Amino acid sequence: MSVNKYFIAIVLPEPLLSKVEAIKQDLFKEYGLKGALRCPSHITLHRPFIWKAEKEALLIEKLQAFEFKNELQVQLQNFAFFEPRVIYVDVVPDENLNNLHQQLKTFAKKELRLFNEYDDLRAFKPHVTIASRDLKKNVFYTLKEKFSATELSLNFNCTELSLLRLNKIWEEIARFDI
Repeated sequence: MSVNKYFIAIVLPEPLLSKVEAIKQDLFKEYGLKGALRCPSHITLHRPFIWKAEKEALLIEKLQAFEFKNELQVQLQNFAFFEPRVIYVDVVPDENLNNLHQQLKTFAKKELRLFNEYDDLRAFKPHVTIASRDLKKNVFYTLKEKFSATELSLNFNCTELSLLRLNKIWEEIARFDI
């Protein structure tokens, strides 16, 4: 019985997706950073979990039943850092986004029997990673200085969530209206 790795996220819509992906491509060209290129630019709502491959259709079916009634405007504002290895586009704190995360976390626990997000003691910190795993400390501090001085402001109305599956890279396999 094989298993796959999945996670649930808000994948940035176009044209925002292309704008953030271009930043990641520039980091790859200039510094060789490719870790963040393994996944489309997104805000993680439920961190990676394991699911039986032959039950993928059931996972998708169950996620289609998830509903979120509030309108959700997402605002991306400038860059921030998890020292000393992560650079990300910051997400402006939003009560509706926090509620979406909480409701999805509860839904995943009850309907999917997933406890990894529910048991996580770290606070929800929505962000869009642009450099991570392969970012060395010395390059991190150079880029931190550069991105601290760079302004970025992007907004979008979030109307759907995505299910992503790992297959060497993370691939979006399904979308769900919220």
